[in-house]
Amino acid sequence: MTAHGFTLFDTAIGRCGIVWGGRGIVGVQLPEGSELAARARMLRRYPGAREAPPPPDVRRALDGVVALLQGEASDLSAVALDMERVPPFHRRVYEVARTIPPGATLSYGEVARRLGDPGLARAVGQALGRNPFAIIVPCHRVLAAGGKVGGFSANGGTGTKLRLLSIEGAQTNEAPTLFDVPLTPPPRATDQVRNGPVTQ
Repeated sequence: MTAHGFTLFDTAIGRCGIVWGGRGIVGVQLPEGSELAARARMLRRYPGAREAPPPPDVRRALDGVVALLQGEASDLSAVALDMERVPPFHRRVYEVARTIPPGATLSYGEVARRLGDPGLARAVGQALGRNPFAIIVPCHRVLAAGGKVGGFSANGGTGTKLRLLSIEGAQTNEAPTLFDVPLTPPPRATDQVRNGPVTQ
């Protein structure tokens, strides 16, 4: 078995993790409830992985993920992935998903059509539900028919998927969520002292 390294890193949505080996990125971990939970899940998914500073190619991938989650148009399509343990059909699905740019979406059926068989929509959803490369293989950009969100297997479920789509400016046919409503920051205490109580 190839030795794997991993590191945790901060993003706009929380602390994520990335695992790599000699052939490329092995997996990406979206935020858990705490850093301890994220580290524990990484070690369950990748037993024997050791926490280490990322090599330059992994650092570039990590920086790209951070930029994308800050709303920048970061292209992750060239990031090397280690797909040795990924089934062939899943690889094909992931290749199609990697062509979807930030802010755009496809349906499970559209991905299936691009694979040459519209009847594979359910299998596409199952493959994306097992995607170990979240964000780099942007499974969050694949929706159910009619622009509905569909499922999402990462921590936070469809709420996380909606948040990722919102960051990228993608449109869905779901009802607005907390992440879609612009929030006015509370007045600073110094404003209240200087100007009196703030009224709305």
